[in-house]
Amino acid sequence: MAYLRAFGAYLPSRVVGNRELAAATGAGGEWILQATGIRERRFAAADETVASMGAQAARNCLENAGLVARDIGLILAASSSGERRFPGPASAIGAGLGITMIPAIDLPIASAGSLFAMALASHLAPVYGNVLVVGSEVMSRVVPRHPAHRDTAILFGDGAGACLVSSETGFAEIRDSLLASDGDLASILRLDSRAESIHMDGRTVIMQASRKIPRAISELLQRNGIPAADVAAFLLHQANLNLIARVARALSVPEDRFFSNIQRYGNTSSASMLIAAAEWRLAHSSTPEGPLIFAAFGAGLHWGALLAAP
Repeated sequence: MAYLRAFGAYLPSRVVGNRELAAATGAGGEWILQATGIRERRFAAADETVASMGAQAARNCLENAGLVARDIGLILAASSSGERRFPGPASAIGAGLGITMIPAIDLPIASAGSLFAMALASHLAPVYGNVLVVGSEVMSRVVPRHPAHRDTAILFGDGAGACLVSSETGFAEIRDSLLASDGDLASILRLDSRAESIHMDGRTVIMQASRKIPRAISELLQRNGIPAADVAAFLLHQANLNLIARVARALSVPEDRFFSNIQRYGNTSSASMLIAAAEWRLAHSSTPEGPLIFAAFGAGLHWGALLAAP
């Protein structure tokens, strides 16, 4: 068995509001809010990296779990914005925590990476004990703030989240997960090796996400005999507030059951779901009143859902 033991997060201190972004991209501040639900986002400082922010989120997670770094048996790090092609940030996060002899695996999966890592951690925890999942992104360095890239520049922010999956104990047991990929549609959301910025066919991405996320959640709940109305909280990748509302309508679940912090942080890619989970857990420190659903959709295409319950 595997349990969710704790979450953690780290957000850079620099706050970038819509007015500042509008001046750089030519997009109106109110239009940004209406189109995305985002009011502000965080940008990393010059000396902050994917690995350093990931290590900060990990420390916060370990503190919340009441553990220390040497208690970790495996690190899984999800990021699509690392400063190098290789090595990825996983081993550097381990070094930042002072643990250099344990395995550290990179998952270069944008947006859905932390969900995939949590699902893998649930299967690996019985072998490695405590598995640290980290999602960390510095998206501000891969999306130029320029009118030509307006549609992507308004979406993204920087940050890191972490989750500790344990074989021993936790506030909720990971019961099941459903993961899927479709390489036939990989070209609609990508960052080519020599490209100046992300390529995103926004309309197609939203259409695919608004179909695939509710379908994955519904299938996962049905095979576990749980009605969507019984889910205590839905913790999704924070891509777009309008998308989250679409998922809620598709599942016939009130929107207030879907935790959202995209208004303050924007889309932080693979970090977003874990940052949201960390803030949700901070506000709900007691045993959950019902099942929890985690879900994400991202480049690849990769998507899926994970079920945990007290």
